[in-house]
Amino acid sequence: MYSHLILGGARSGKSAVAVQWAEESGLPVCFVATAQAQDAEMAQRIQQHQASRPAHWQLVEEPIGLGRVLAEYSNPQRFVIVDCLTLWLTNLLLHADPDRLRQEREALLQWMWQPAGPVVLVGNETGLGIQPLGELTRRFVDANGLLNQELAKRCSRVTWVVAGIPLSIKGP
Repeated sequence: MYSHLILGGARSGKSAVAVQWAEESGLPVCFVATAQAQDAEMAQRIQQHQASRPAHWQLVEEPIGLGRVLAEYSNPQRFVIVDCLTLWLTNLLLHADPDRLRQEREALLQWMWQPAGPVVLVGNETGLGIQPLGELTRRFVDANGLLNQELAKRCSRVTWVVAGIPLSIKGP
């Protein structure tokens, strides 16, 4: 089944590309949002993203249990977008249960071997900058890089987005 990983920098146009592909699919769309509005600036970002999506799309807000949500909502007759993996990973790194990251990561990676329907995963590539100074930031960059590598192995397509332009790096 079709699985697609979209990577790029912050504000590179990744989400817009995913939305365009979903609209072009002709299928009903389920949008899985991982963001949490924990401050006013993030609430505003979430509102901007919501305004850029068709109102008739199904919305599932899930900051932690991504593998479970994909297993529940994915099927051959529905196009699923997950936006974004970077916030999902951050939510897990900050979770009170330190083992939760391993559990949720494994659930997602296991599901990705045989997705039930078309899915597009949107995430940031964070390995192009300078080495972070703080321990938590270094853990995040390491975890994000490893997650992107594992997802890229499992996805039939991988696209890099730069300045709103999608560049295929794996698949047709």
